[in-house]
Amino acid sequence: MKIYTKTGDKGKTSLLNGGRVSKSNTRIKAYGTTDELNSFIGLLAAYDIQDTHKTFLYKIQNKLFNIGAILAAKEANTANLPQITKKEILDIENEIDKINSELEPLNEFIIPGGTIITAQCHVCRSVCRRAEREVVELHEIEKISELIIKYLNRLSDYFFTLARLLAKETSASEIKWKQ
Repeated sequence: MKIYTKTGDKGKTSLLNGGRVSKSNTRIKAYGTTDELNSFIGLLAAYDIQDTHKTFLYKIQNKLFNIGAILAAKEANTANLPQITKKEILDIENEIDKINSELEPLNEFIIPGGTIITAQCHVCRSVCRRAEREVVELHEIEKISELIIKYLNRLSDYFFTLARLLAKETSASEIKWKQ
């Protein structure tokens, strides 16, 4: 099987349910940014971090593939796809709470950076925020599960707290914003 199909050469792409739309379509932007986030998470997981973090990141990557599939199909055609549930959101919240219990309270804004690993967490956080905005934009046009929006919202918070934890684990200083 060839990897290239040439069917997108004129700026159109296929949806999961068979329809074709412009590659600049809001839906394509939403799942494209979700895919981009997934790639950045893969890069984060490739770094020398604890296996428990990698395991959680791989779990997130699988959920993002599910979200991508849902976004690539019209809602009427998503019934047979794995859905995002309240449990997945709760899993992220529990992980954030666990991480926060190991951190000093935060009273200042943090500048993204510090180490390559913590900077990568912040890249994941900011790309996740963009994915969330694009899913919200799509939701304003047609119904998208609000659980996807909530999942992405919590996920960006997770990457922020993970950056702080990884800074602590590597004895790196957090860069505080100086006004």
